[in-house]
Amino acid sequence: MLAEVAAAGLPDWRLNKRLQILVERFTAAPEQSIPQVMGKRDFKAAYEFLDNDRVTHSAIVAGQRQASLERVERELERGCRTVLLVQDSSSFNFKAHPATEGLGPLENQHTSGFLTHSTLAISADGVPLGLIDQQVWVRDRQQMGKSGSRHERAFVDKESYKWVRGLPELCPQREERDIQWVTIADREAHIYEFLAEVLDRDQQALVRASRGRSFTSDGLELFAAVSQLPVEQHYSLHLTRHPEREEREAQVELRFGSITLVRPKRAETERETVTLWVVEVKEPHPPQGEQAIHWVLLTTLPVATLAAAQQIVQWYSYRWLIERFHYVLKSGCHLEERQLRTQPRLERLLAVFDQVAWHLLWLTYQARVTPERDCLVALDMDEWQALYATIHQTTDLPTMPPTLHEAVGWIAQLGGFLGRAGDGEPGVKVLWRGWTRLQDIVATWRLLRPSRDNGNA
Repeated sequence: MLAEVAAAGLPDWRLNKRLQILVERFTAAPEQSIPQVMGKRDFKAAYEFLDNDRVTHSAIVAGQRQASLERVERELERGCRTVLLVQDSSSFNFKAHPATEGLGPLENQHTSGFLTHSTLAISADGVPLGLIDQQVWVRDRQQMGKSGSRHERAFVDKESYKWVRGLPELCPQREERDIQWVTIADREAHIYEFLAEVLDRDQQALVRASRGRSFTSDGLELFAAVSQLPVEQHYSLHLTRHPEREEREAQVELRFGSITLVRPKRAETERETVTLWVVEVKEPHPPQGEQAIHWVLLTTLPVATLAAAQQIVQWYSYRWLIERFHYVLKSGCHLEERQLRTQPRLERLLAVFDQVAWHLLWLTYQARVTPERDCLVALDMDEWQALYATIHQTTDLPTMPPTLHEAVGWIAQLGGFLGRAGDGEPGVKVLWRGWTRLQDIVATWRLLRPSRDNGNA
């Protein structure tokens, strides 16, 4: 966690130290107010930090980016050669605090806030590796209601250009290291210019298609063209729990093939066509009351086999992680409830909360992917011992730490997770509740059991 702070490009070591304290305190109690989490001695210093013009959102995010790339390096050491870069946007609405300065409209003139576009690095097996990039902007109120003129603006001046800005700036050593970076995005990124830009940069992308946005060289609408491809396989796709559905198995059809899309009339690119691979996963007979799964996925990656098509579907399913990232920022860290009076202060606090949200998300999914790892990868000795003693109601501690899966399960139990047969794996919500409780328990544990390092065996 502290690597992000060490790498932050703040101009003064005292600012970096204050950032470190903020991240540590909010990671322990993300839902608390600044006075609550910082205490009487430090809360004024925290407000001064967030009001300091030398502290920038971009500098704090740069530290997180550097730490994320270091985790990518460790993935390479494990033999992994694919890193997924998931992009998505979110808005932060402060309509409950209308006096906040520097905000702009969101969906309409009656809402007030700012927008973000984040890029999260994820391993090929679904573990969040950290924030790579985050754009923040405020809409101009004078431009609201002028959607009719959007066709007159150049693509680079449109809000949708955020997808291009989110593409990775690949390092010169990319070919030497043989890293495959794959940008993943939802239907909003189904823009011809964006797909052309990916190809022009010789990068890789995976984008869910939106109906009616593209036509093939044969004159067919994209979805109609895909429906003519043969079904290559019927298989069972596992769907994780979602606010709109329960965890379940979907019986789907899988189609895939190569497809050529033609340039729309208003598209600002010299590419008259783009040739991509397409994968369709479709649930023809969903359970009663459930919405059918239907994804049409466009990708620059070659998809010539069933295994490759299934891999594309699996990787796209990880896009859900960035939605959970934004969910933690809103519901776990309560960013929209903060009363800091100006947009720049809120923007700086967002950068602090980015690290908090990633840590909670990482803990959730690392335990699922590597359940047998030693829990010391996530907890220090005091934390796992206090956790074990609380759950088992004993001070007779084992000599070896529990596994990560066991420890995370106990943390979730502190957060109210019952762990019944049909409950599946604990989610990030119960884990942040449990994590907060654990920090209170650890504070008492350290008070009652001083370490030998302090000379109080």
